[in-house]
Amino acid sequence: MTRARVLAGLTGLCATLAACGGSPPPPPPPTPAKPVAAIPAPTPVTSPAPAVTRPAPLVPTPAVPQASGSAYEPKGRRDPFVALDVTGGPKGLEVATTKLTGIVRSAGTTLALVETQDGIGYILKPGDTLGDGRLLEIGADNVVFTVTVKAGSPTNRVVLKLAAN
Repeated sequence: MTRARVLAGLTGLCATLAACGGSPPPPPPPTPAKPVAAIPAPTPVTSPAPAVTRPAPLVPTPAVPQASGSAYEPKGRRDPFVALDVTGGPKGLEVATTKLTGIVRSAGTTLALVETQDGIGYILKPGDTLGDGRLLEIGADNVVFTVTVKAGSPTNRVVLKLAAN
């Protein structure tokens, strides 16, 4: 509805009320005209100059204090606060240089005890990886590993026999 029609309707209502003996209502206050919002001019888009990035200088990380306030003393043990590298067994370890020292059998599983040249012992079950090989099976007095020399090359089988005392 336009403003003119509303005013005409109100004027007619006022005339009807005056004819009936009532007092006409006061005329409505004039409504202010709504301002038209100005549309801002578009700003030109320019690409920023390429930023030159330089690597941040390496900053040594401070030692983390222990809860008790004392420093860790390894006493021949591995430092538990240093990340452990577990990317596929000891580096450079070859199954052919290890020896089978024992086989442990129980009702549910069979385990192989293997010792490296350094005197480090490993307890393995079928499917475990040791150095460059994966344990396939554990026999009565031997174990069978598959060894891959290079990625993509055929695998070799290495059999370790239990040493007789």
